[in-house]
Amino acid sequence: MRGERYGAPHRGLPGRRPRRAVAALAAVAACAALAAGCGIRSTSVPVDAGAAPSRMPCRTASAQATTPPPGSVSVRIHLVCASQLVTVERTVEVDESRSGPLLIAQALLGELQREPDSGERRAGFSTGVPAGLRVTDAHKGDPEGTLRLSEQPDDLPEEALAQVVCSYADSESLGSGGPVLLGGPGNYAPRGYLCTSETKSRPGEVPTLGAVELS
Repeated sequence: MRGERYGAPHRGLPGRRPRRAVAALAAVAACAALAAGCGIRSTSVPVDAGAAPSRMPCRTASAQATTPPPGSVSVRIHLVCASQLVTVERTVEVDESRSGPLLIAQALLGELQREPDSGERRAGFSTGVPAGLRVTDAHKGDPEGTLRLSEQPDDLPEEALAQVVCSYADSESLGSGGPVLLGGPGNYAPRGYLCTSETKSRPGEVPTLGAVELS
């Protein structure tokens, strides 16, 4: 009788069931919290869906609304923006209608080497033309209109060469849209470089379309 009276309650172990139930509920709650937490964190991580659209408009406020001061002229140069060549207007202290081609070439090269101002930088513009690059007149025997650079043109960074070629090609005094004749400091013959729409859209891949060896 004593065994039946006092032994029966021990078979069911009622004191352990609530503990197991509480532990199970705690585990479920913890998993739910982790799942919810993971869900929140995953939505905060951006999904890689390719390159984000550029917020750089490649456009600056017009600074050429006023007439350039005497002895100056507005010129167009090509800077790099969004991996393309984009035209920017600058004012240089030479008169393109009266100055010789070499002075114009030097002035344009100086503008290409100058770091973009704050407005141009905010718009995404940059330049790759080396600061030490120089341009001089043609060598004896060069075709008319040739300009000589202090580095071999094809040794320049591709975007830098494209900037120089397209800026010279857009100048009425230098290229007028036709071939730009460039040589280096040595005795190599100059070559004709063209600035095309493809040059402007992919200056790193095709900096000089239609370069021709000149005799």
